[in-house]
Amino acid sequence: MRTVRVIGIGAGDPEQLTLQAVREIGATDVFFLIDKGGEKSQLIDVREQMLAAHAAAGHRVVVARDPERDRTARTPGYAPAVDDWRRRRADLYERLIAEELADGESGAFLVWGDPALYDSAGGVLREVARRGAVAFEWSVVPGVSSVSTLAARHRTGLNQVGGAVQFTTGRRLAAGGLPEGVDDVVVMLDAHQAFTELAGRGLHIYWGAYLGTDDEILLQGPLDDELARRIVEVRARARARKGWIMDTYLLRRGGG
Repeated sequence: MRTVRVIGIGAGDPEQLTLQAVREIGATDVFFLIDKGGEKSQLIDVREQMLAAHAAAGHRVVVARDPERDRTARTPGYAPAVDDWRRRRADLYERLIAEELADGESGAFLVWGDPALYDSAGGVLREVARRGAVAFEWSVVPGVSSVSTLAARHRTGLNQVGGAVQFTTGRRLAAGGLPEGVDDVVVMLDAHQAFTELAGRGLHIYWGAYLGTDDEILLQGPLDDELARRIVEVRARARARKGWIMDTYLLRRGGG
């Protein structure tokens, strides 16, 4: 029986690898690195450095290009676009497992951050297993998420005493604003900086980009028009310099 591991590798800092992740990397025969192309090759480089440090001698690396995703789709076309992309990713994963893993071998996908939080690898593997075209067992190794790193870097928690925290996307924040009854909201995947529409409403923002890497950027303070503009400008310059950006932020009612 083939085995497949989804291993969380942290937000970018090699020291964020857990002891379990190090052990599982050392026990894996084949590593599947999904190349997102272009400037994001740095994401492959970090994974290869981790393998050089922790993988067993004789391991193999298979690099495959991630299917292109339609990022221009808007509601109601957004969900079908994501479904189509996940189906093509499942096709890719199925082929990799069938063609690159022999019976009795183990393979692994090294996932940025924590596979349990806003990552599709687990869902894609469930789809591959459901199809039944290739037999395999699989497991998930949790990692340090970008959200945990964000809170730690800003020396804060994700929620206030006795309060709830909600995770959402920039798309949902733009559509519905800050949820009622929740004082702390973590926003991910916000390509259009929806927080700018909430400036001057008594919120505090903790923002971070490239968390856990040498390029890490942190900004925080009362979310007024000046800070909102500054974050937008800093984000734009960083993205222009590197060609890509990964950022997230925490919005808090009642100040920092």
